[in-house]
Amino acid sequence: MTKQVVPLDRVIIRFAGDSGDGMQLTGDRFTSETAAFGNDLSTLPNFPAEIRAPAGTLAGVSSFQLHFASRDIMTPGDAPNVLVAMNPAALKANLADVPRGGSIIVNTDEFTKRALQKVGYEGNPLEDGSLDSFRVHPIALTSMTVEALKDFDISKKDAERSKNMFALGLLCWLYNRPVEGTIAFLEQKFGKKPEILAANVAAFKAGFAFGETTEDFAVSYEVKPAPMAAGTYRNITGNVALSYGLVAAGQRSGLPVFLGAYPITPASDILHELSKHKRFDVTTFQAEDEIAAIGAALGASFGGALAVTTTSGPGIALKAETIGLAVSMELPLVVIDVQRGGPSTGLPTKTEQADLLQAMFGRNGEAPVPVIAPRSPVDCFDAALEAARIATKYRTPVFLLSDGYLANGSEPWSIPSVDDLPDLRVEFATAPNHELPDGTEVFWPFKRDPQTLARPWAVPGTAGLEHRIGGIEKADGSGNISYDPTNHDFMVRTRQAKVDGIAADIEPLEVEDPSGEAEVLVLGWGSTYGPIGAGCRRVREAGGKVAQAHLRHLNPFPANTGEVLRRYRRVLIPEMNLGQLSMLIRAKFLVDAISYNQVRGLPFKAEELAGVIEDVMKSV
Repeated sequence: MTKQVVPLDRVIIRFAGDSGDGMQLTGDRFTSETAAFGNDLSTLPNFPAEIRAPAGTLAGVSSFQLHFASRDIMTPGDAPNVLVAMNPAALKANLADVPRGGSIIVNTDEFTKRALQKVGYEGNPLEDGSLDSFRVHPIALTSMTVEALKDFDISKKDAERSKNMFALGLLCWLYNRPVEGTIAFLEQKFGKKPEILAANVAAFKAGFAFGETTEDFAVSYEVKPAPMAAGTYRNITGNVALSYGLVAAGQRSGLPVFLGAYPITPASDILHELSKHKRFDVTTFQAEDEIAAIGAALGASFGGALAVTTTSGPGIALKAETIGLAVSMELPLVVIDVQRGGPSTGLPTKTEQADLLQAMFGRNGEAPVPVIAPRSPVDCFDAALEAARIATKYRTPVFLLSDGYLANGSEPWSIPSVDDLPDLRVEFATAPNHELPDGTEVFWPFKRDPQTLARPWAVPGTAGLEHRIGGIEKADGSGNISYDPTNHDFMVRTRQAKVDGIAADIEPLEVEDPSGEAEVLVLGWGSTYGPIGAGCRRVREAGGKVAQAHLRHLNPFPANTGEVLRRYRRVLIPEMNLGQLSMLIRAKFLVDAISYNQVRGLPFKAEELAGVIEDVMKSV
């Protein structure tokens, strides 16, 4: 039968089910096909905080939201147009986000009396009229999948596990997605298990065919490709982009890359990804704990490697002493903090940006460390290069603050040409650099570059460049242990001046103010870029005048930050914390910034921020 194809400019889909239902795989595959089709897209995987939560419970619900469009988009979307609910728990956990009139595809096989009672339903919402304001498509996904696979030599349990592929096939038909990529993916994933492969492909095709033949779906939808600059694109997550950025930094600097890491959610994928790239002179060391991980990395830095350690907030707390040691030794080290909900264990799978003050001040003594933060999954690649550049040029540890939203979220990435990447080549010390009064030539490990204030980087074993290293204060120049009060004061001020001087070596803060008449500036950092940008776009479309600026460098701030802030009557700073950037801005620039804070483990919604911006504009 021929069905009508309805054009749409954008769609938001959310797949939801138990953590064992394959929702992340389903969402990832749909995303990959969407990227191949040429849409702009943004995703939000949302994992259960309890990894082993009981099946069929609210705590065990896993979801994957995808926003794709025929135009430029900035967020995974506020509310899903389509919810695919694999069981009652998935429906109950996500229903509040679905707008009236939205579509809900429900796996009716799971709506048993026991499953309903487990999540607190007194009756069946598919029968009691509570879903009348939605377009509900009840589909027996499990039993239809089992029926489609009855001729395959697999267990009923394995057949039931393929229901996510049935749902994926249905959605691919519904939104006219290509199917070749998914079939190729399944062939690669299950190539050594031919029966499982054949079953998954059959379930996927059965779902597609069901969409074509069922009367429940009278139309399908098409979202045309978005206009995008010429280039080769791939879909990429923030963690993978960070990994590729580190590999690229190693290649452009000519240094071997060493990663010392303890696996921790949500940073573990960086370790997993980098371990695949040994051919690019990348060494990964999976340590027994966080302290061993950064200790190994710092040792690698002393040995002349581009050293990296990855973790999340609780790991940063453990690494603090060694970061202070790196500050004292003035060695390059990239410290990646993929922020998550806290404190303590907190919400390991949920996003937050509450580690800013920890990165700024979470060490004993005066221990300044540059801090940068990517703004999107794709920007993680460039942020990794920038962190490596600053670390090696200024001989300092550098914080890179990502978060769970960026780490697991994805978007199309235009693969750059290697020749267009920055030149990060490093010059090691190879000869003595100081002459004593008696004419003897010696190596002084703390004789600084007059421009950067960076000390020389001498690889151990270089003849004539032997020097002492460690955490006790050193004398300026010679590097001898020193307890002199005046020298300590000088060294503290010099280390601070070195970090402050980076402000002259970074891009100025840019302001997006199309009208040039805005009186309100919305300032953000990290992953709030997308929601703030989308919120500002909504305000402008409604006739409002608002400016937006986004900080990538948080220590030091860009040199023109104060001048930018003073242009506007009101400065609004939305953050996924209780006002940490606001505190820094108020203290440094004496600007009465307005904080808007939320700590929910989820990114801001654009509609919500648009409302906040409008309220601030009314107060001007």
